[in-house]
Amino acid sequence: MITVAIAEDHQSLIDGVELLLKYEDEISIVGMANDGEELLKIVRLKQPKVVLMDIRMPKIDGIVATNIIKKEVPHTKIIAFSMFDQEDAVRQMVEAGASGYLLKNSPLEEVLTAIREVAKGGTYFDAAIDPSLFTKDAKQPSKKQVLSKSEREILKLIGQGKTSSEIAAIRFNSVSTIETHRKNIIRKLDLHGKGELLRYAIEKKYDF
Repeated sequence: MITVAIAEDHQSLIDGVELLLKYEDEISIVGMANDGEELLKIVRLKQPKVVLMDIRMPKIDGIVATNIIKKEVPHTKIIAFSMFDQEDAVRQMVEAGASGYLLKNSPLEEVLTAIREVAKGGTYFDAAIDPSLFTKDAKQPSKKQVLSKSEREILKLIGQGKTSSEIAAIRFNSVSTIETHRKNIIRKLDLHGKGELLRYAIEKKYDF
């Protein structure tokens, strides 16, 4: 079971995410908070597996809250959930210990995908985020290491000639989620468009 806490100062957004997650059998929402102080109380008591973390919150902001949570409850994974894609915000959340970063205009299905990926120990970053911002080591990882498990699986299917619709059906995702993954892969591998992605996937399909 993936236990989730949601920290967001807009109640309508909390309600939307709650509606998305409440019908997922493997996910349980253990708390919802409108400010950082309230979130810390929930995390200390419930120790959720994943926290969906707004950055701009009253009392204690998401960056400070992430720092505190990762020190006190290090096994809890943090996904930043923000309107902002500025470099400073992304870098500060990653340095604080966040395992993912989503923009609030992301499809709700992508929120679900991110939660599942991070809960498994992976990372998940919005396709709009520059991947260099969350490469903390000076040494560049290999391209295979840059991709998440889901992205490697999708790359393999692309290499098999599957369309986004076919991949979505195979993985039980929406087409928009697969398209977002494609954009993520293109950015992470420093490719230029779907044609180059397809060529790369065909060449590397046995390596992923």
